[in-house]
This record gives sequence, structure tokens and C-alpha cells, in this order.
Amino acid sequence: MRVAWESDGGVWHLAFRLDAEDSITGLCSDGQALKLATNSMRVELPRAPREMHPDLLALAAWTVVAPWTRRRIVFDRPVSPEFADAIETGWGIQAGPVGGSPRSGSRLAISYSGGADSAAVAAILPDAPFVHFQRVPHPRVPNRWTHYRADVLAGLAEQTGRELTVVRSDLEFTLAEPRPGYPEHHAVAAGALLMAGELDLGALAFGYELGSRWLGGGRYLHRHTPDNLMWSQHGAWGQAFAAAGLHIVLPVGGVSEAVTMRLALGSPVREQVRWCLRGTDGPCGTCGKCLYKELIHAAVERRPLRTSITLDRGVARKWQQPPPYGGQEMIEYGCARVPGIEETVFAKAAAFLGATEASTAWLERCYPPAVEEVPEPWRKPIHDFMATEIGFMSEDEARRVETWGTT
Repeated sequence: MRVAWESDGGVWHLAFRLDAEDSITGLCSDGQALKLATNSMRVELPRAPREMHPDLLALAAWTVVAPWTRRRIVFDRPVSPEFADAIETGWGIQAGPVGGSPRSGSRLAISYSGGADSAAVAAILPDAPFVHFQRVPHPRVPNRWTHYRADVLAGLAEQTGRELTVVRSDLEFTLAEPRPGYPEHHAVAAGALLMAGELDLGALAFGYELGSRWLGGGRYLHRHTPDNLMWSQHGAWGQAFAAAGLHIVLPVGGVSEAVTMRLALGSPVREQVRWCLRGTDGPCGTCGKCLYKELIHAAVERRPLRTSITLDRGVARKWQQPPPYGGQEMIEYGCARVPGIEETVFAKAAAFLGATEASTAWLERCYPPAVEEVPEPWRKPIHDFMATEIGFMSEDEARRVETWGTT
């Protein structure tokens, strides 16, 4: 794989060329199969940065091309030995040319998506600036995902009143299959990487919570994942970001979506929280994500479920089957707390799981190792918030995390 950046003021264009051993089909870090649509993309920055470190440009490119790279990657600028080593250690990919020096930064920014988890991070770090990624059309790839209203989310981010940098990019259209999206989850940080020198960033905070970091939620393995290669500090991506002088920080990595939902609903940005972009005036209320988040929302507020989704809808089908489920810890939490759950589409799931408030109480506290892995310069405010506002799990509760999926 060969990559090259060109700039036109604040617009940076990436072009990449596959080597003979590379393929237009590949796998991203979580195992999702991806098919390449095009070999170019752009990132529109709000202004032309004064400096652009080669390691930042290289890492931004790597978040896009990693799924299709098989043996080596050749950048258009020499990268530091530390960064090249991180790519070879993490992926077994030869990276070069080598010859640059490493960088560092002092500030922490939030990769702000506008969802409940992201809003919870904002509540924990009230002085941290936001960097928001906005999808824009690609000049050569048709947009067949027009119901995804990225412009709405960008407008809501502007309403928060926080220090905000919005970057716009068509990089999600590099995917032909399964749909437009990030080639790697970390590609959402492409704009922050290109602005890191200008903003003196040394760390970037993401809204990945307990399920994503430690419990193998979603389409990931249903087990404790201390060596999560995407989000652990010692994982491949954690090491690559650290080598580029922009550490990954997960302020809510030790708490469940019940906690992040509660924090988001009580935060100053409550009115701007949006986890679904299929509607213009609010979440669509009819997709699978809306159903999942409504279960958590209702559980936090101790009220009945508010949804028009019925058993005949495809998004309700998986809840009629036995577990395991993606995000099962939150299904257990919701089924144990939502009044009248036996009259909803989650009735069978609730019966299969048999969860109670007592059996899910651990999901209301923080898993201590998640705070311990936050890089030291940014650990104290996160630790203090968790200690004061949330509380830490007992040893027995932490064991629930560490035996997840085995009982």
C-alpha cells in the first residue's frame, strides 16, 4: 500500500494505491468484512494548520487503509522509528520510510459524536474542547445513505456552547460494503489527527464504555476483553496513537451505558444528545438502535417503554431468540428495571435472562482497571469524578466483569 497527502489550504486530499498483494476486500479490527469503493478521500479542516507532523498524517491514513494492507505501507513522508515500530508490532506490516522524530502534545480533546456516551464524557471533562467529525458527500461515489443526517448532528454540536472544531470528510465513502462508514473505528479521529499539532493535542477522549472496552459487546466476542486490540492502551491501536503523540483516553471505559445515559440526561448538553441520525427533529424511534437506547433510557428513568416497534418488526426479531445478545449486560439491566417489560418486545429476552436489580447492580458502578489505564497526565480528574459521582465496583462486582460470558 502506498499513500500520499496533498493539501489545498485547509483541505487535505489522501490518495492510496494498492500493491499486488493487497486486496479490495479485507477485515477491520473488529472482524467486519469490508469492500473498497474508491482510493481517494478528503478532509476539510476549519483552517489551514500551521504544522502537520508526518506521524499524524501517517496515522490518519492508516485508520483508512489498514483493512486492505497486507505486507507493507509506504508513506509520502518519513515517519518516526517509534511510529513505524508500532505499525509493525501491532499488525506485522512494514512501515516507512523511517527518518522522522516523534511528537508530543499537552491538551486533551473530546472526539464528540453527540450520543449519550459522548455527552457523558463531556460531563466528566467540562473544560475539554470538542472535535466533531461530519460526513460529507464524495465527488465520485454516489450517496445511497441519504437518510443519515450528519448535518443535523453537526448543528447540534454547535449548539452545545463548547469550544468546537468541526472537520468534514468523505472518508466513509471509501467503503462499498457493507455501507458507508469508518474503515476502522479510529478513522473518526482523522480530523483530530490532522488538527492535533495546531491544537497541541496529546490525547483524544472517546465515548467507548464498559461494554465496548471490557465486555466484548455488540458484534464482538461475548467475553472479558482486557486485551481489546482496538481500545486497550497496550493494544495495536493504543500503541499506534501513543507513538503519534495522541494517546487514546476512555473516560467512561469503566461504566455501563446506564451510567452514561444518566450522566448525559443530567448534563448541560442534554438537549443536544442524539444517538440516531435517521430523523431531523429527533431520533427516528423505529430503528434497532433507538429500541436499544429506549430500553436503557426507560430503565434509568424507571418508566415503561415508549416505542411503536412491535413483534413483527425485523429489529425486534433477535429479542425473541435465546441469548447471548450483543450488549447483553444492558439488556439484562433494562429488563430488570423497566415496568411492564413482560408486555414488550423484550418479554422473551427478559424470561431467558432472568435478571434482577440485584444481579445487575454492578452496572451502576465503575470498573477500577478502566481508570488505572488512563494515561497519567489525564487520569486524576477522571478518577475523582468516578470516586465522587459514580463509585467503584467491589472486588465481587469487578469479578462479574472479569467472568463475563463464562457463566
